[in-house]
Amino acid sequence: MSISFLHGTQGETTAQLDDESRTLELGARLARALRPGLRIYLSGDLGAGKTTLVRGCLRALGYQGRVKSPTFSLVELYEFSRLYLYHFDFYRFEDPKEWSDAGFRDAFSGSAVCIVEWPQKAAGKLPAPDLEIILEHVGVGRAVRIAGQTEQGELCIEELVA
Repeated sequence: MSISFLHGTQGETTAQLDDESRTLELGARLARALRPGLRIYLSGDLGAGKTTLVRGCLRALGYQGRVKSPTFSLVELYEFSRLYLYHFDFYRFEDPKEWSDAGFRDAFSGSAVCIVEWPQKAAGKLPAPDLEIILEHVGVGRAVRIAGQTEQGELCIEELVA
């Protein structure tokens, strides 16, 4: 059984992810929709599936190594033939100013894909996202809301639900 997306408002969709395999599937679908320069922000409580979603994306892109949340390193870079992908995790930030101090601005200004866990920890410092993905615990599964914040983000949603 595949993910069933429900269309919300313009540029937004939701879905129920019954188990980890559905979260990995969503990540794989996201991989097919990636374009250089996209900024994707992942929000949700601890254990909501943010890193699992990134793992599904990276596996679909061909990465076979271990995928872990970069909670302590803050960022992991993955290089593929068609793109560079930065996986950020700002969970440990105490102050949004830490984003500026860490020198990450250049990663967000080029053609790399930036996927950020805990973007709210750098609020006011990060550039606006193209795509926001919010994961929430619902029973044993997860509910996901995906919102396109730019034209590129809305194109990603179209590809995700196709």
